[in-house]
Amino acid sequence: MKKNNRGKIVILLVMLFLLTGCTKNLTGADGKPVQNKETGQVLPSNIMCAPTDEDNLELYHQTRKDLETKYEKQLEDGDISKKEYQKKIDSLVDVDKLVSCDKFTVTTGGYEGLWNTIFVKPLTWIIIKIGQLVKNYGLAIIVTTLLIRGIMYPLTLKTAKQSENLKKANPELQKLEKKYANRKDEQAMMQKSTEMMQIYKKYNINPLSGCIFGIIQIPLFFAFYESLYRLPVLFEDTFLSLSMSTAPLKAMEAGHFIYLVLPVLVFLSTYFSFKLNSGASMNAEQAKQMKYMMIFMNVMIVVMSFTMSTAIIIYWITNSTFTIIQNLIVKRSK
Repeated sequence: MKKNNRGKIVILLVMLFLLTGCTKNLTGADGKPVQNKETGQVLPSNIMCAPTDEDNLELYHQTRKDLETKYEKQLEDGDISKKEYQKKIDSLVDVDKLVSCDKFTVTTGGYEGLWNTIFVKPLTWIIIKIGQLVKNYGLAIIVTTLLIRGIMYPLTLKTAKQSENLKKANPELQKLEKKYANRKDEQAMMQKSTEMMQIYKKYNINPLSGCIFGIIQIPLFFAFYESLYRLPVLFEDTFLSLSMSTAPLKAMEAGHFIYLVLPVLVFLSTYFSFKLNSGASMNAEQAKQMKYMMIFMNVMIVVMSFTMSTAIIIYWITNSTFTIIQNLIVKRSK
């Protein structure tokens, strides 16, 4: 790989880490995350707009009141200075000062850093507008996910084609590995690299492109996830009679076993998405390792899905299903 190409990858990775934001859970005076006991939703503190659900509003108001009391006592006891006290008070979320979600714009709240300004706020605004258009925020998640994947389709399609080309080139690449298995001298390594590039050229493979296209998608994934998590209006809606804020585990504890279909769909969509993306340029040992890794990842994601909100699960299923369909199209075209 050329040095200038390596430099580009490093720059992209540095930008990713600099831009990446994070969701923040609302923490009570006891230091524990504040949770809606009915739905199981852990409330975020850095919400984009004001919630309208009465239970959640009460939780936000009560949490602020409890924290104000806690900080006032710390000030009186001399545990914190007046400056520290004011800083803590200013950091508390005040839902009464937030705009309603239907009035949210990309400039709401002013400049809040590159991550929020470039990625999170525009995506939040798009979700809100599509939700108002289709009259359902569950459907808005699906439409927005498909819209973003549609825009990214030329890039992701090229990555998928590269993966298929690698699978075709795999027998020749494995022969090359065996040919130079016991030769580690510099001349042999140079010759191996030359022959490998010839194979790549034969099958129209660019080793760098798949990496770059993958990196480009990462910020969008995290931005979309953060937009969903920080948008209260999503969790106040229902989709196909399922509460958007309720996690499957919490719902089943209340006897609503229909929510079990969500982890099942997560498993199916994740499994086939991983399966169709695996197997490129692997020997038998690597394929075996990948198989176990896929099993582990599927189990982990399914377990996590039991505690995810319905809104997040809808996004995950839609995104994975799009990947499956895209890869099937590429396979058939080949």
